[in-house]
Amino acid sequence: MTTSDLPAPGRRSAVPECLEDVCITCSDTAVAVTVIALLDDDMAVVDTGSGSEEVSVALISAAAGDTILVHAKEAIAVVPQ
Repeated sequence: MTTSDLPAPGRRSAVPECLEDVCITCSDTAVAVTVIALLDDDMAVVDTGSGSEEVSVALISAAAGDTILVHAKEAIAVVPQ
């Protein structure tokens, strides 16, 4: 992206654009993990393949055994089986 690709000063682009292979907002991707257990306060313990972590499941409806996509410790989708 060059400065000529940016909107004029004081004006925002009407639609955000991702011009590369990664998101321009965070430059990262979601990771598939398996839910081991649901905890209180919309949290879950997940298996990352190299250990376990606690992540938020506040944005999705997940159950133990589900594969979910997690980005920045926030579950963003349940992977259909």
